[in-house]
Amino acid sequence: MQLMVTDLTRRKLLNYTLSSTALLSLTLLSGCKDATKPVSKPALIGCCRTLQGHFAAAVIDKYGELVHQFPLPARGHGITLQPNGTLAAIFSRRPGQYIQIVNYNNGASWTVRAADPNRYFYGHGVFSADGRYLYATEGEALTSRGIIGVYELIDGLPKVAEFNGVGIGPHQMISVDEHTLAVAVGGIHTLGRIPQNLASMQSALMYIDKRTGEIVDLAQLANKHLSIRHLDVTADGNVICGQQYKAKTDITVPLVAMHRRNQSLQSLFGNDEQWQRFNHYISSVVSLDNYVLATSPRGNCYGIWNSNSGELLEIKPLADVSGATVINKQWVLSSGSGNIAHVSITRQSRYNQTAIIWDNHWCSIPAAKLYHRNVT
Repeated sequence: MQLMVTDLTRRKLLNYTLSSTALLSLTLLSGCKDATKPVSKPALIGCCRTLQGHFAAAVIDKYGELVHQFPLPARGHGITLQPNGTLAAIFSRRPGQYIQIVNYNNGASWTVRAADPNRYFYGHGVFSADGRYLYATEGEALTSRGIIGVYELIDGLPKVAEFNGVGIGPHQMISVDEHTLAVAVGGIHTLGRIPQNLASMQSALMYIDKRTGEIVDLAQLANKHLSIRHLDVTADGNVICGQQYKAKTDITVPLVAMHRRNQSLQSLFGNDEQWQRFNHYISSVVSLDNYVLATSPRGNCYGIWNSNSGELLEIKPLADVSGATVINKQWVLSSGSGNIAHVSITRQSRYNQTAIIWDNHWCSIPAAKLYHRNVT
């Protein structure tokens, strides 16, 4: 039965690839494009839902205006960019059934890769430093056994290797150096999206050699009901971890931690009332200089910490805030209300409103990759 379901999923994805048409334009509330502005260049890309209820990924310029949109076969989650290239990999929301590769520069959809039989994607991945391979967090159906799938970036996106032994429920994965992946192992076995093992969950931050799949370091939090979900790396090589608290209790616990290789995880500071603001849930964590920002859509807020001292500097409200990235030495945050916040390290903020219903994550396109639309 599982093979039949998978075959139907593959057929659906194939039909989608062959027959999908452009979605209705995502019109910004700010109105028509200013003719005096230069040709739009891609600046940010994120998953979203259109006003018509379709799932898509949107590319906007620095003014917040739409440059390209890509229809998706189902709800998207994380996105990663190819180093020194113009391709982006869009991962379906867990338990996801596709990876979609697109060219954010010219707006072309390149390929859609269905999950292998009895597998699903966890929503995140990362390219190799040379852009030739794509690493994706995957799960085994019925067990949630974690796998890192390695795909070659050629037509069809064939899988060329698998790394096993990465625990239950790996989620976000980042490169910490040329040869090492850091993986947020959530520790939760689910059927669909329903947790099955909260009493015995085992979360971890795991470091894996990209070349061999060997686990080279592992760290765990003392509280076993904290699920490590999202990651970033600071300029000095520390890994920032955003957690979600899964115990059925009203107590508050620290939700952001920092880790240096071969040491223990250290939680950032905040009192009970402050941690309560985040409602047990961190979505994105992003480092900038000596500061860390974490978003909480369930808490409708974001927080900023000093990463050297661990001190919580500020919590600010923003409805359904989730996506976070850095552009021009500022954090840029997205929300499900369409609001975009630009936040400086001095904690000054400005906002602009779009008609795009942003989803969980997005990322910035480095200045070196900003090309005119007619360049292929």
